[in-house]
Amino acid sequence: MASAKEEKLAKDIYSQVGGMSNVGNVINCMTRVRLDIKDYNQVDIDNLKKVDGVLGVVEDDTLQIVLGPGIVTKVANQMSQMKKGRPAEVDTTDVPSGRQEAERKAAATKSEQKKRNNTPFKRALKSIANIFVPLIPAFVGAGIIGGIASVFQNMMTAGMIEGEAWLYSIMVLNIIKSGLFGYLNIYIGINAAKVFGATEGLGGVVAGIIYLTGMTPELPLPNIFTGQPLAAGQGGVIGVVLAVWLLSIVEKNLRKVVPNSLDVIVTPTIALLVIGLITIFLIMPIAGFISTSLVGAITWVLNVGGAFAGFVLGATFLPMVMFGLHQILTPIHIEMIASQGSTLLLPILAMAGAGQVGAAIALWAKCRKNKQLTNMIKGSLPVGILGIGEPLIYAVTLPLGRPFITACIGGGIGGAVIGLIGGVGATAIGPSGVALIPLIADGLWWGYVLGLLAAYAGGFAATYFFGVPAEAIEATELPTTEIDGETVVDY
Repeated sequence: MASAKEEKLAKDIYSQVGGMSNVGNVINCMTRVRLDIKDYNQVDIDNLKKVDGVLGVVEDDTLQIVLGPGIVTKVANQMSQMKKGRPAEVDTTDVPSGRQEAERKAAATKSEQKKRNNTPFKRALKSIANIFVPLIPAFVGAGIIGGIASVFQNMMTAGMIEGEAWLYSIMVLNIIKSGLFGYLNIYIGINAAKVFGATEGLGGVVAGIIYLTGMTPELPLPNIFTGQPLAAGQGGVIGVVLAVWLLSIVEKNLRKVVPNSLDVIVTPTIALLVIGLITIFLIMPIAGFISTSLVGAITWVLNVGGAFAGFVLGATFLPMVMFGLHQILTPIHIEMIASQGSTLLLPILAMAGAGQVGAAIALWAKCRKNKQLTNMIKGSLPVGILGIGEPLIYAVTLPLGRPFITACIGGGIGGAVIGLIGGVGATAIGPSGVALIPLIADGLWWGYVLGLLAAYAGGFAATYFFGVPAEAIEATELPTTEIDGETVVDY
């Protein structure tokens, strides 16, 4: 909690810049609070410079108020919290008393309803959405490029195309795609820090720890629970989000006790050290335990076989992707291909993404008035059809809760169909979705396509009838911003 001094300074700044309603974004750097001002006519620069605690004012693209290191973060956080807690301003000019009273009661009822619906679970889902939604344009662009590269790669593996020019084309497309997916954890760490109120740069660094850069095969870091070497990337996206959330807690508590003059040195150093150790020696090993348990469960399910195995595997693969644990199945795929000529597991797991596609189409059909949601679906669907599921998971189904579950059910239905047909395998490891069709072995591509259609239909039906939350149906408009006289959509 901010001290009385910091709270007073935040209020004094607002009083000289036209109030909270005249301020858009509130961000800070090492020494300055930067404010997006809506109407500069309401700003009193002279009196702002006289506010006790303000060291200087710089007028640029944003209004920059110099406060000094340490205290600047506390005041910026306080100003952001004050904006979030500000009651909505209602213009009651010339409103008849009866109508005014009705609107007041309606507003009170709606506010109370929002409070009842504001459960910790829903707040957590909203935070996840806020982390991933800004990445949607990058997901869409890089995902489509990666999907095209995967289609070409699979066609080359299947012998449908050949030549050095194709190899170079595929390599270049994959390099572009990897600009996002190769370093995805870092982007997520930065966004998570922004959402949780931590320093964005530190969030990126904490996320980068997951890659274990600098660890060598000759001297691997051990899993403190099993003694086995840690694997780079272990912990995945969820591990990153958890680590950055802990970082925000450590940072905020450190700033309560560290003097402002030492904050820029002491706080980031201690926070990084503490969270780095927790990430390496607790979060990553726990994720490793989960992955080992999942591999054991998957092996058992594969031994059972049939439609039951297909349903279980298809329904549980999305949570594995969410935890970044899907890569642990690569050795199983490779072993199957080496011993049997194809992996029977990959086509079944691919149904998880197809279930998401069906769920997204159902949301699109039933939530047409929710422009923000449908806009994200339109951007994420092409990528999902090509087998890259992260945009649909993190921007559409998971934040809404129920659609994630019904998407899993759709994946289970598709997996059951493939398990029932039997013998549907892929001759190489590649992406899922329609891009996997050229790699299906023994002419059983039709079985894979039937599974895709079943997963689409299952995800659609389960979501349309049981998986659409009431808040998703509410009408919303796309947020826009005026830039140089042109209106553009905010992502």
